Amino acid sequence: MIRNHQIVICGAGISGVSAAYFLAKAGAKDILLVDERPPLTLTSDRSTECYRNWWPDAEMLALMNRSIDLMESLADESGNAFHMNRRGYLYVTSDKNKIPDLIERSKRTSNLGAGQLRIYSSDNSAYLPALSEGFHDQPAGADILLGNDLIRKHFPYLTEDAVAALHVRRAGWLSAQQLGMILLETARRLGVGFESARVEAVETANGRVSGVKLSNGEHIACSIFVNAAGPYLKPVGRMLGLEIPVYTELHLKVAFKDPLGVVGRDAPLLIWDDAQSLPWTNDEREALAEDAETKWLTEPFPAGAHTRPEGAGESQTVLMLWEYKTRVLEPIFPPPLDEQYPEIAIRGMSAMLPGLKQYFNKMPRPQLDGGYYTRTRENRLLAGPLSMEGAYIIGAVSGYGIMSACAAGELLAAYVTGKTLPCYASAFSPARYDDPEYTKTTENWDDSGQL
Repeated sequence: MIRNHQIVICGAGISGVSAAYFLAKAGAKDILLVDERPPLTLTSDRSTECYRNWWPDAEMLALMNRSIDLMESLADESGNAFHMNRRGYLYVTSDKNKIPDLIERSKRTSNLGAGQLRIYSSDNSAYLPALSEGFHDQPAGADILLGNDLIRKHFPYLTEDAVAALHVRRAGWLSAQQLGMILLETARRLGVGFESARVEAVETANGRVSGVKLSNGEHIACSIFVNAAGPYLKPVGRMLGLEIPVYTELHLKVAFKDPLGVVGRDAPLLIWDDAQSLPWTNDEREALAEDAETKWLTEPFPAGAHTRPEGAGESQTVLMLWEYKTRVLEPIFPPPLDEQYPEIAIRGMSAMLPGLKQYFNKMPRPQLDGGYYTRTRENRLLAGPLSMEGAYIIGAVSGYGIMSACAAGELLAAYVTGKTLPCYASAFSPARYDDPEYTKTTENWDDSGQL
């Protein structure tokens, strides 16, 4: 059986759903989302659900500011049904030698358009603590708090070793599932269809897209095909005879109960910005070092361990993430899990939150899951037309898919419908790789902004 649709979107994760929503809002008709899984269930529900506009890349920052604008508008329209807050991101260091660089880097990001930078070094400061809920009437930009007394006045659960903290203010988290469902349900009301199937082939005729074949035997004739396949961007691209310049990294996340209340329930996203060695006893360290398979646990670990409270009311749940290993691999589901990850994350976070040491002798029961960051080399997403006429892509959103989804979907819709493109469009177009000079710069990209 042959059916006709103008637009087929392959993939109903947050990127595909956002593309469908913004295409429908822009007036596009006869749109079909296709995914063999229920919408928003492959990688979109594996995230920390956080967002920020603090990026060292001017184009990324502009895109994120626009995406946050769109999310805030959706939150207002829905009565904040997806519980968007602006608690912020708090980057903390115990190394006083890092303070000058922290200030300099923060000034650069501020000057790119992230908002005003404020620096405080006394208890008599005008620093405004974040609200636990909502996002209105809160500052943008960032605050740098200097000195342990000032830091622990506002964040008493942090280590006495903390000497500086950068509080990014246009940042926080939300319910990604609820945001995605609002986009999906609105798109469905605007006429977007959904087909539970796998795209098995993309057909072309005279150098342009002409249709797709689905795993249920159906044949869909279409003039526009959108590759929104998340971790499967590359194999779906090959259906068009195109090599998409992305790779996938496995990233894990652990949730556990914190009955001792070590992580403040009103805390922002807490990020330990120092490299460290894990806190083992002397006997434990000696035993680990004797075994070739565990010796690595005694070696230095990178900065970037982070955590936040999860849930409202009486919830005791916290989330922890720390990518101490970069694992590039082809996506397989369910993803392979590292059973050592929960203990490593808790031990690592204890450098920032010393109260976690109370759990060392009896680790909380963890809930461990994971997903894939699909990345370009320079960690900028892909949104725009591919070299095959009628083919488009939205994806490679790495670990920032939730926060970028609205702006990326809007950008993709502008390309498809011929509307005016935003100033940052070319930075995310697949055509950027046609420029040899740009491709050369990606080999030594300075800072991807990835946690």
